[in-house]
Amino acid sequence: MPFELVVVSNTPLTPLKDLDEVSLMLLTQIGYIPKGYDPKTDARTVRESVPYRLFVECLLGRADKGWTVEQLATKLRTTKATIYRHINKLKDMDLLDEAEVLERGGPKKGYRIRYGNLSKAWNFVESNVEIAMENYRKTVDHVQKLSEQRR
Repeated sequence: MPFELVVVSNTPLTPLKDLDEVSLMLLTQIGYIPKGYDPKTDARTVRESVPYRLFVECLLGRADKGWTVEQLATKLRTTKATIYRHINKLKDMDLLDEAEVLERGGPKKGYRIRYGNLSKAWNFVESNVEIAMENYRKTVDHVQKLSEQRR
């Protein structure tokens, strides 16, 4: 499974007290919402956009709840394809769990923030980054060794 996360030099956003402001900055820093993102919908701002609302209103706002793609598409007034695109970004970061959601026709696959807790979910992100960095280190050391052998 691919793991994808943008890592940028940053300052902790802890002095900020507004959830929306901090969330938007974090989601942009990690690459979930691209810098300069222009919603191609009737959303006037990024905070009204599907990816932002999906994460903040639905997944974070109701971290205890599993959401089906259909439920998310209905709530956010968008297509299932759009929901899948944004869900897959979060899955690639390893932030989401699959959760069984009970509906009239029986249980359906849904998604939620891993463990229903963003801080706990972030532990998976950190572990994946550490593994990726260790693998980069091994490759860099190998390139250095091959370079020295060639001389």
